Amino acid sequence: MKRFGEKLGKLRKRHGLTQKEVAEFLVVHRSHVTRIESGEKIPHAEMIIKIAHLFKVSADLLMMDELELD
Repeated sequence: MKRFGEKLGKLRKRHGLTQKEVAEFLVVHRSHVTRIESGEKIPHAEMIIKIAHLFKVSADLLMMDELELD
């Protein structure tokens, strides 16, 4: 999970979304997304599922350090 934030940032940018837009989808403050992307916070399971749904990827892809984004 140490690379979760990095993957979130890459997916967000790839989809042309701002941190604020992702935060609105997740119903959290933008600073929460910032802290996740910087590795300061690890999201809870429900949020991981919502993020996976937003970007149409598997939760495994987000959580496992060994799996890379295509």
